[in-house]
Amino acid sequence: MLKGKIQRDTYSQRQLKVGEIIKKSLSDFLYRDTIHDADLQNVSITITQVTVSPDLKQATAYVMPLGGIGAIDIVAALNKNSKYIRGRIAPKLSLKFTPSIVYREDQTFEYASKIDRLLNNLSRS
Repeated sequence: MLKGKIQRDTYSQRQLKVGEIIKKSLSDFLYRDTIHDADLQNVSITITQVTVSPDLKQATAYVMPLGGIGAIDIVAALNKNSKYIRGRIAPKLSLKFTPSIVYREDQTFEYASKIDRLLNNLSRS
């Protein structure tokens, strides 16, 4: 699970489906369209997961730039432009309401490397 994220045991099928639809729409948007922000120019961004609240009004997108360099600046730029992005992906979503999207840095890769280091230290001992 993602570090720093509210741990939930289960998500409804609808939450999972909407999260995947938003993830695909965000990926397509970031690949094809441009955002006029200096921090987001010529940057490849990976969207690892999108979680949606039970009422489908809020979504959290976990992102990581390629190489992990400048993640804080990229997350800040995405949050600054979140209303613009939401407006651009809204027509592609088949939802009554488009959720507001908050972007967060994905900590999964750092957590996985930490676990890997711990396991390697155990095997050497």
